[in-house]
Amino acid sequence: MSFSTELKEEITEIEKELIKIGKKEKIVSKEVVEQINTELKAKVEELTKSLEQYRNIEQTLQSTLLMAQTTAEDVKKVAKQQADQIINDAKDTAKQQAIELDNEIIAKRKELDDVKKQFDIYKAKMESLLISQLELLKDVNKDDE
Repeated sequence: MSFSTELKEEITEIEKELIKIGKKEKIVSKEVVEQINTELKAKVEELTKSLEQYRNIEQTLQSTLLMAQTTAEDVKKVAKQQADQIINDAKDTAKQQAIELDNEIIAKRKELDDVKKQFDIYKAKMESLLISQLELLKDVNKDDE
């Protein structure tokens, strides 16, 4: 064998060893990649669960906010209705009191007219009585003379 043949054989052996080492590196690399892939899948699953929890929280908050808004609108509507009812009741009460006062004024005016009539009657009677008494006194004076 010549030196070049031996060298070629050595080179071939070296190449074969390098190929074996490359295969081992690929196997090692494949195992590392699989381990990293598994870890990444676990992390993705964990993040997906967290995202789902946050989405649930967001949905709950949105529902709560909507319910609070609806409740506030309902409370506002009921308060407006109650205020309107209070105003209407106050107007009705004021009208009723005005009617009662008008009736009372009418009654007092009638009572005043009645008192004036009674006074006029009393005055006329007194005037008549006084005239009679005056006439009587005149007659008594005429008799004394």
